[in-house]
Amino acid sequence: MKLGLRLFLGYFLIVGLTAWLSLKLVLDELKPVVRQVSEEALVELAQTLALVAQPAMRGGDIGNSELAQQLRQISEVQLHATIWREQKTRLNLRVYITDAQGVVRFDSSGQDVGKDYSRWNDVYLTLRGEYGVRSSRRDPANENSTTMFVAAPIRDGERLLGVLTVALPNDSTQPYIDAARTQLWRYGIALVGFSLLIGIGFTFWLISSLRKVSQYALAVSDNRAVQPPQFARGTELEKLTDAMETMRQRLEGKAYVEQYVLALTHELKSPLAAIIAATELLGDPAMPTDRRQQFLANIQQQSERLHDLIQRLLELAKLEQRRQLEQPENIVLADLVTAVGQRLSAALASKQLSVDNRIGSDVRVQGERFLLQQALQNLFDNAVAFAPGGSTLTVDCDDTDSQRVFRLCNAGPAIPAYALARLGERFYALPRPDGSKGSGLGLSFVREVMTLHGGSLQAENQAAGVCMKLRFPRPTI
Repeated sequence: MKLGLRLFLGYFLIVGLTAWLSLKLVLDELKPVVRQVSEEALVELAQTLALVAQPAMRGGDIGNSELAQQLRQISEVQLHATIWREQKTRLNLRVYITDAQGVVRFDSSGQDVGKDYSRWNDVYLTLRGEYGVRSSRRDPANENSTTMFVAAPIRDGERLLGVLTVALPNDSTQPYIDAARTQLWRYGIALVGFSLLIGIGFTFWLISSLRKVSQYALAVSDNRAVQPPQFARGTELEKLTDAMETMRQRLEGKAYVEQYVLALTHELKSPLAAIIAATELLGDPAMPTDRRQQFLANIQQQSERLHDLIQRLLELAKLEQRRQLEQPENIVLADLVTAVGQRLSAALASKQLSVDNRIGSDVRVQGERFLLQQALQNLFDNAVAFAPGGSTLTVDCDDTDSQRVFRLCNAGPAIPAYALARLGERFYALPRPDGSKGSGLGLSFVREVMTLHGGSLQAENQAAGVCMKLRFPRPTI
């Protein structure tokens, strides 16, 4: 079972049980509470009528008294009352009065006059000076046919004259109890439904957040560069992603150092071996002077290669640690090309190469001037190395919907298909036409510069040579 379903079922089980137990408790207490309220009202009514009946009982003829005549009209009263959406059309009260021996002297229903009620609890307890109350069924088989009887003593000073009992069928209050039950069930179902929606929303949010963290963890394990998910500040999920981001940075730093050490060791082996071999040969005192000069030149050449390699590695390492541009500005691209061409004038002249700069003076890119100039110089170095003598380097620029594309093309040999995707990798380089091989750090530097500027580096074979493309985001102004 999935975690989201488990969380939802657990939440819904807790909420459902809580709602059911609460509702059951309220429903179970509803009927007794209504009965208690009815009893309390009947107590007050019985006490009041007992005081009103005192003069007639003292006269000895309660059955023919004015009070008795009025109470006999209870069943004849017509009502048009709406109580809690329930219609009440008649009074359900019954009043009877017994003498001090418990014999019925008056009954508003007219049915039990003369009967002995002295054994009924309402009369029996009241005659003994206690609180007289009872509940009896009209139909022994029907528990809802009960009637509540509440009695009050009729006194003349300290002398007990009789007992007045007020009776109210409990089924007169049952419609209100049923209506309240129905309303409570509706509210209960609505509460459970609302809780269900909250549970679904909460579970979806939690699982969605956990899925983001899981995807981020997988990206970190695959060494893919992704932004960590954002959560509310100070929450456990935010702390978890911060911890994972810190772990990723530390792992990347460790892998970065290991990769650099391995690559640098590999690249240093060749020039160091040449220097060691030349040094050993120079130790021979019989070596001719011309050969000695040749080996010394070789040592100098390999030393310069080592220096250039270390210098480029330091520049690349510094660049790779940067996360954003420090001093971006709008730069005229044609001016950068001109400046780079002047720096490389000696290399261009040695191979009798010319530069055809077709970029307009109004074409600009946004970025750091120093980094872009270094990137263009590395790109030109590579183009000069592979261009045949006496050829022309063509530079132009055009726009797409979202990019500004700079192109530097030469008439050199096509790049093999297997190498196209790897150009820009650290220490990956193809043999040059003169038999030498570069370090592969020049194009790697260019790629890092373009990444920092939100662009990319791309190599493309053309019919008449090779084009290196720098894709910049189009300037907003």
